[in-house]
Amino acid sequence: MSLADTVSLAARNAWALTFGSGIEAPDPTPSTLLWDQPHRQLRRFERADGIAVEADSAVLLVPPLAAPATCFDLRPDQSLARFLLEIGHGPYVIDYGEIAFADRRMGFEDWIDDILPEAVLRTSADRDGRPVDLVGWSIGGTLALLTAAAHPELPIRSITAVGSPLDYDRMTGVPQLRAVAKLTGGRLTSTVIRATGGVPAALTRIGYKITAWDRQLTRPWFVASNLARTEALAKMESIDRFMAEMPGYPGRFYDQLWNRLILGNDIGRGVVRLGERSIELARVTAPVLLVGGPADVITPAAAVEAGTRILTGAALVRYETAPGSHLGILAGPTARDATWSYLEKFLAETA
Repeated sequence: MSLADTVSLAARNAWALTFGSGIEAPDPTPSTLLWDQPHRQLRRFERADGIAVEADSAVLLVPPLAAPATCFDLRPDQSLARFLLEIGHGPYVIDYGEIAFADRRMGFEDWIDDILPEAVLRTSADRDGRPVDLVGWSIGGTLALLTAAAHPELPIRSITAVGSPLDYDRMTGVPQLRAVAKLTGGRLTSTVIRATGGVPAALTRIGYKITAWDRQLTRPWFVASNLARTEALAKMESIDRFMAEMPGYPGRFYDQLWNRLILGNDIGRGVVRLGERSIELARVTAPVLLVGGPADVITPAAAVEAGTRILTGAALVRYETAPGSHLGILAGPTARDATWSYLEKFLAETA
């Protein structure tokens, strides 16, 4: 590319970022809406060429709360959904939508006993009753495992948990949080959450930006040094879009997360207590793939690897590591050769 072409391209990109509609328009994988209820939107991904995928494997993608379901489909080359279609699987995604003050009474039970079981059954029914492979990212993987433990009757063939916290003793900053919580008996956070009805979306977005402070700090330099590299800017823009779409947490859900997982580390002990009920992770019998990121500052790899100790009833528990950030291990530039490759092999072996 000549100097004149480079300067022209840089100028166009600068205009698109500052005054235009952006570097690259969103290009989601085509999908069909199968179920549309509040916090229960189930979609089946399809090939762009319209050719039906007659796959034996129905893969249900399970996002976490406080993150949009687009985590599985950021852009064409950062899309686990498209990858699954490429290798002959039938991917689906459950989307919880926006979380508002009116949803403050929603808790873990709403996902474990209602939203996810129904999504599994509907996904299976759409594939003529075939069993479903669950793939969850972050707390989505935790919810998938808890759902399988609570409902062993569900047609779940396998579970993959990517960057999922399974031992809060190994989570960065948790010992310090517990020390502070001891001063108030852990009641201060619970009181604030109940008063606000949950964690607002704006606070979730701020929190995520704090964990990626280096990205925020170096962003101006990154843009300036990549003005003539459209692909790099498009990837940056997809992450910005993802962060801007982050929803919040319902009050009751976060209260349970705070008291039972963060303070109590129930999941690290293998039994999560919700009121008078106990859910034992040892009741998961399906094969499990765990993927942790050594560079993940949100869920350290050790917190994911703990699942190899906890999931004693699973037919198989495999642990792998992948480079990148918390989102990077799922949809970063190396995900295809790491996490996606592990998943492809795992699904083939458990079919």
